[in-house]
Amino acid sequence: MAVNDTLDGTHKIIEEARDQNFGMNVPMLNDFSQELTTLNLGPTHPATHGIFQNILQMDGERIVSGVPTIGYIHRAFEKIAERRPFYQITPLTDRMNYCSSPINNMGWHMTVEKLLGVTVPKRAQYMRVIMMELARIADHLVCNGILGVDTGAFTGFLYVFEERENIYEIYEEVCGSRLTTNMGRVGGMERDFSDVAIQKLRTWLKRFPDVMREFEKLFNRNRIFMDRTIDVGGITAEKALNYGFTGPNLRATGVDYDVRVMNPYSSYEDFDFEIPVGTKGDTYDRYLVRNAEIWQSLRIIEQALENLPEGPYHADAPHYYLPPKQAVYKNMEALIYHFKIIMGEIDAPVGEVYHSVEGGNGELGFYLISDGGRTPYRLHFRRPCFIYYQAYPEMVVGQSLSDAILTLSSMNVIAGELDA
Repeated sequence: MAVNDTLDGTHKIIEEARDQNFGMNVPMLNDFSQELTTLNLGPTHPATHGIFQNILQMDGERIVSGVPTIGYIHRAFEKIAERRPFYQITPLTDRMNYCSSPINNMGWHMTVEKLLGVTVPKRAQYMRVIMMELARIADHLVCNGILGVDTGAFTGFLYVFEERENIYEIYEEVCGSRLTTNMGRVGGMERDFSDVAIQKLRTWLKRFPDVMREFEKLFNRNRIFMDRTIDVGGITAEKALNYGFTGPNLRATGVDYDVRVMNPYSSYEDFDFEIPVGTKGDTYDRYLVRNAEIWQSLRIIEQALENLPEGPYHADAPHYYLPPKQAVYKNMEALIYHFKIIMGEIDAPVGEVYHSVEGGNGELGFYLISDGGRTPYRLHFRRPCFIYYQAYPEMVVGQSLSDAILTLSSMNVIAGELDA
């Protein structure tokens, strides 16, 4: 295909976006006395951190307007889930925000438990908190580490990526998986924490703070990093709320909304922690907020580990929680429950529920409608990336191309969650 044909097709996309009034002002070449350049940022480009496209109109190095294009990795998870038994949906949630998959897993399990009326034991709730906060730390480490790489600083990324690897070692000891964890079960955890898992966690808690402090020394007051991130990609609190921002991107604007505090779940009300907020909502504030949240997550993990209750690690819900494999071999009742759960032969009650958790990127919600069958009648995932990415074109107008890359990096847009 000729280059001119490609440009004509790109201009046609922008014209259609403007004609359909997508909520953004998309000026065309003939709107300006000077000639503009159309630039495709993505879909396959290291700076986009995934498979999505931004069609930018450039006046030299300055961005005049942009049109985002998503859907390159859309996998129809919601429709697939409507054909699966409830417990088989967990692997789908893994593959949304894969940087913090245990949070996705736990959020889904809590949604189903709300529909079923299952009460999870205190020990299982604390275990979930530990794993979710580990996942939040891993998510933030990736985001801020990659932000450093995008500014040209590679060393800090290596420091924190090693600690992310150590977190994955804990995951592996708890559930046998690392990235897409399929962690936990409806009704609690699949297994109790082993002595090895507890020891690995305690060792990591002693080691990590020093590494985190070293990482902050490399960036927090680094003049080059500050010049590249301060006043870059900013958004006001009012606009952030209007767009539906949640999570670190909202808190960076000064709004202290956190699902763990506003609508506590899994015993978060038992823990003492703060909600870090920024003031300007720019790239630097988003970086600082995520760093501060890492320290708060450490506080929560330490409290949960020291006060870990005794008792069962799963609910007494034989219709929905798989029995131990040894019991299946020896006990007829356990064998029957195992067969019915695996074959998806247990009907869920009729109901309509919504449950949300504080994901790595913001409020991750699950809207579930059950008609009394063995699979969801309707299911919708509230993906924070899908919501706040809408603001990206407005946030980069007037910025340079290098600023646009840093803004996208600091927003922590995960393609798997964006498209789902």
